[in-house]
Amino acid sequence: MYKILSKRWLTKDICYMDIEARELAMGAKPGQFLIIKTDEKAERIPLTICDFDKEKGSVAIVFQVVGEGTKKMANYNEGEFFQDVVGPLGQPSEFLTLPLEELKNKKYLFVAGGVGTAPVYPQVKWFKENGIAVDVIIGARSKDILILEEEMKKVAENLYVCTDDGSYGVAGRVTDVIQKLVENENKEYDHAIVIGPMIMMKFASLKCREYNIANTVSLNPLMVDGTGMCGACRVTIDGKVKFACVDGPEFDGDKVDYDEAMRRQMMYKSSEGRNILEIEDGETHHNDSCPMHSDLSEIKGRVPAREQEPNKRNKNFYEVCYGYNLEEAKLEANRCLNCKNPLCVKGCPVSIDIPGFIQEIKRGDIAEASKVISKYSSLPAICGRVCPQETQCEGKCILGIKGEPVSIGKLERFVGDWAIRNNTQVGIADKKEEKVAIIGGGPAGLTAAGDLAKLGYDVTIYEALHKLGGVLSYGIPEFRLPKEEIVDKEIEKLYSLGVKVHTDTFVGRTFTVDELLDRDGYSAVFIGSGAGLPKFMNIPGENLNGVISANEFLTRVNLMKANRKDYDTPIKIGKRVFVVGGGNVAMDAARTAKRLGADVTILYRRGEAELPARREEIHHAKEEGINFKFLVNPIEIIGDEKGWVKEIKCVKMELGEPDESGRAKFSIIEGSEFTLEGETVIMSLGTSPNPLIADTTRGLVTTKWKGIEADENGKTSREGIFAGGDAVTGAATVILAMEAGKKAAAEIDKYLSEKRKNKR
Repeated sequence: MYKILSKRWLTKDICYMDIEARELAMGAKPGQFLIIKTDEKAERIPLTICDFDKEKGSVAIVFQVVGEGTKKMANYNEGEFFQDVVGPLGQPSEFLTLPLEELKNKKYLFVAGGVGTAPVYPQVKWFKENGIAVDVIIGARSKDILILEEEMKKVAENLYVCTDDGSYGVAGRVTDVIQKLVENENKEYDHAIVIGPMIMMKFASLKCREYNIANTVSLNPLMVDGTGMCGACRVTIDGKVKFACVDGPEFDGDKVDYDEAMRRQMMYKSSEGRNILEIEDGETHHNDSCPMHSDLSEIKGRVPAREQEPNKRNKNFYEVCYGYNLEEAKLEANRCLNCKNPLCVKGCPVSIDIPGFIQEIKRGDIAEASKVISKYSSLPAICGRVCPQETQCEGKCILGIKGEPVSIGKLERFVGDWAIRNNTQVGIADKKEEKVAIIGGGPAGLTAAGDLAKLGYDVTIYEALHKLGGVLSYGIPEFRLPKEEIVDKEIEKLYSLGVKVHTDTFVGRTFTVDELLDRDGYSAVFIGSGAGLPKFMNIPGENLNGVISANEFLTRVNLMKANRKDYDTPIKIGKRVFVVGGGNVAMDAARTAKRLGADVTILYRRGEAELPARREEIHHAKEEGINFKFLVNPIEIIGDEKGWVKEIKCVKMELGEPDESGRAKFSIIEGSEFTLEGETVIMSLGTSPNPLIADTTRGLVTTKWKGIEADENGKTSREGIFAGGDAVTGAATVILAMEAGKKAAAEIDKYLSEKRKNKR
């Protein structure tokens, strides 16, 4: 919780708050931003840092009340608490990288418009503290919305104020003042930093260009989530797609595509202040009664798991599969041959003793079955639901050669659910003196934390979001993986092991890995930060409003509950939605959009046989009414006069011989172009690691795809630093991330044990 130390109104609509956030204040630099989430159901609101006090441990924000989210924030008073304050985020101002002597030989001009005066203030203050004089222009529509004038007077060499209506200062816009200073007062500037409304930045940048003044603008108005996972803040810079929250928020003003940026901004402004869009008829607030199967005694093959009917479940977010009851689980367990050389175990990335726990189910001893699984996995209720068993354990089952393999995943889920209901506890070894930091609360981090805590280490998880789980929380939909009943309960086990958790902590910005080791006394660090940056096709029209990443779409629905009316985060999709991609994330996005009332079509450039998604997910998607167009690839997205998607231009593809990976090559069929009408395009093309941690950690070697270089046991180029999961390999499965976390935990224990031994 983050206490509001002071609050005052700068104008009738613009509020100033000073918030207690010690670690954030210690890491803050001019140009960065933070994210506030007032309470559990609130939207994440990005705001630039107006000021920070390292001694007091506080940060100041300035925000304008323009919608429901900021209105709710403004209702909080001094002495009250915000639930989450995350930061500092984004790149610091570029001048911080330059030597002071070089800066002292340059003349800087700062141009602030409206609320943009707030982020300009800490930058000008920094120059003042370092003995460098700068000029500042503040522009506003009228006197009554002018802010921070007195504060700016104390830090600027010269302050020039202008208002559009002439009610205060010089009558005119900031561009008029720039022109006057250069032409009438013979001012010479080497660099201008411009922050304010997008339209103001566009014309101020153009004016600077007239006078050959290099200029930097801040695109923080585009930011929605701020952690780099959503992709909503993407903008074209010098013809290349960048993310304001990760690559910025500051960019070379001469290289920004302002018109495109303004169109994207309008997409969110139109949604701001609205309640969550109504869910289509059919949505209910209770589970449908479970459908019943025929008499189980008649079943000869695999025991089927009960499911919601397709035409009911595609209108709600309740779990599709009901799983086994005890009778069904024992019947399925009886199919296991209890092989002497169990190939299923070899197919499991974490090597669970599968025959061992299944034999306990046969005997009806579910507590013992749970003990067997807990030796290998900390998340059985999750893995039983989302692991690709058909290509792993079940794919190796002997029964699958001539018939159906044992339903190992459903049995693991049954045991995991039983363990949650019965609050089973896990033993802990004797406490050890060493502290271990885990960066990232996803599957890799949770697994490493659990295993190390069981070994007696003092473990702390640092998570950038306001909630643990990683992809389990923000990526996989409720109808596949319930959050409160399953994910949250599995995570609660870590607390019982003594694991400490710091959410809202963006390692690499709030503080660095080196500071954890050198300042905070950690003996080892495991980096399991995942792969959160979405990929795009880089085709014309991709930055139109209505084109979103699957990451953004699923995060808004899964983590921020945008499908529910009692939560604040907005979401908007058209009636006709196209999902580009064929993996599990594409299926999740398509099935989620269907539940929001859309007509959904998946576009995939290869054939159905090449779809990388799980067979079960493809089957469920078809049952729920998702359309598929195979051997089709988008080449352009076409917008209307307002910058919104109206069509998607595609080409037909043909398959050739398999490549090195075994998948068929593909090529375009000449002259096969066609268009499809629709309002929303969801890009589900995979993700890549966020380079922030690697970039801010000394001597940490990375791969060509910006993943952290680590061996099979998680050892990196730096002693004491280990890494695993998607941060190393790129996007993969939950169970492979868990495997990496498990191996790294064992390697960390080995490393620390050897150090302990050498001390004696």
